[in-house]
Amino acid sequence: MVGHAFMGRAHSQAWRSVGPFFGPPLTPVMAALAGRDAGRAAEAARTLGWASSEGDWKQLLRRDDVQIVDICTPGDAHAEIAVAALDAGKHVLCEKPLANSSAEAEEMVAAAERARANGVRSMVGFNYRRVPAVTLARNLVAGGRIGTVRHVRAQYLQDWLTDPEAPFSWRLDRDRAGTGALGDIGAHIIDTAQFITGHALVGVSAVMDTFVRERPAPGGGTAEVTVDDAALFVGRTDGGALASFEATRMATGRKNALRIEVSGSSGALSFDLESMNELWFHDGTEAAETAGFRRIVVTEPVHTYARQWWPPGHMLGYEHTFTHQAADLLTAIADGTDPTPSFADGLRVQRVLDAVAASAASGGWADVEGSQ
Repeated sequence: MVGHAFMGRAHSQAWRSVGPFFGPPLTPVMAALAGRDAGRAAEAARTLGWASSEGDWKQLLRRDDVQIVDICTPGDAHAEIAVAALDAGKHVLCEKPLANSSAEAEEMVAAAERARANGVRSMVGFNYRRVPAVTLARNLVAGGRIGTVRHVRAQYLQDWLTDPEAPFSWRLDRDRAGTGALGDIGAHIIDTAQFITGHALVGVSAVMDTFVRERPAPGGGTAEVTVDDAALFVGRTDGGALASFEATRMATGRKNALRIEVSGSSGALSFDLESMNELWFHDGTEAAETAGFRRIVVTEPVHTYARQWWPPGHMLGYEHTFTHQAADLLTAIADGTDPTPSFADGLRVQRVLDAVAASAASGGWADVEGSQ
């Protein structure tokens, strides 16, 4: 694994738990953790359960005991690490968004295709696809339970930057993060919407803003915020549905509210990550006197991933999605199949992000590249 902060901790937990709970066909051995600071990497390796550490990620590619490289770095390093790892014959799991630009993502897709010809697999980490309730939502839509999709409404609301004295970090630096709320959390709702509906966005109209333009720098003084605090956009899918999206890290009082509602010609569904074991479903074909949204607790053995954990009603949490991700990747590698979401899926999301940024800059409609 490369990186050991927030995502590194989440991914480490997944690698530790996937074997005991899922019994995948390949058993992961947490061989090495790499970071820019050798001392911090060594301490993180001890804390998170890795057998050894490296002060340079390139050392991982030279090790015969490393077959998978898990990238948990800021976005500016994704392309370089992923391309080098794939070319070295290592399977790759890369955190989202895939890259900081479509050009970088295209390089990564090309590397993935080269590696695939040699049996090397790659996957981008949109972990919310692996919330059992989100998987159920996709299955209901694919099974025709809500009819033709007409409307998609998606939000991702957080408030950790509401305080203007919240310190500057790499997530507020365009060179390292690419975008702000748009790529950090907007990427999730774009992918989740496309995953649930099975339809891609083809064009968008957007506005973005930065409310706090300078923040306290870690070493003293202030640093300029060069990314967006909030992004709002509307769009249309290749299935003809209208969609609206809002991503902000300035929604006072909201901690991690990823919400999506999909309305169809004969039904609808609604999901909120802050109640992640629930899916609300409306069957529009029911008689009027009993019709309405009903709450489904998605913890039964028939629900995807739930059987491997606890008895029905014993809730899953955020960390479990990363374990599901690890299990699916290991199974795909063992079976010689292509895991999803692929780097190509990540590129599709990146192209939407680029279209949103272009629309916000121009004030007009922007087509999503490759969607026509």
